[in-house]
Amino acid sequence: MFLGTHTPKLDDKGRVILPARFRQELEGGLVLTRGQERCIYVFSMREFEHVHEQIRQAPLTSSGARDFLRLFLSGASSEQPDSQHRITIPANLRDYAGLGRDLTVIGAGTRAEIWDTAAWNEYYAAKEADFASTTEEVIPGIF
Repeated sequence: MFLGTHTPKLDDKGRVILPARFRQELEGGLVLTRGQERCIYVFSMREFEHVHEQIRQAPLTSSGARDFLRLFLSGASSEQPDSQHRITIPANLRDYAGLGRDLTVIGAGTRAEIWDTAAWNEYYAAKEADFASTTEEVIPGIF
């Protein structure tokens, strides 16, 4: 499970060192793809296969499902961490997420997310008050 907040740096070659807590889950390979809110989703290969299977269940006649599938999968890149636990973030994904040198990598349960630190801070500031004052059931069965 991916948990926590980490602040690695992006090097000049577009590589980032994976947080130590995430390495075991990702050592067998991973998939990077466009995330929502202009971040990059990081899935273990096993979890990405599960997500892909769920996506495949959507009807081909659904315009929204086709659009989501196209954008989600066309940005996907299979990666293998190197011996120093680095992964290369492809240029198209760095551009999509507006990544600079300072990154924030968060755990989001079944996936990690890579954010430009300024974008994460802005997102967090905008959403934290809503989170703290949640008075209704947002996720069924939780609180």
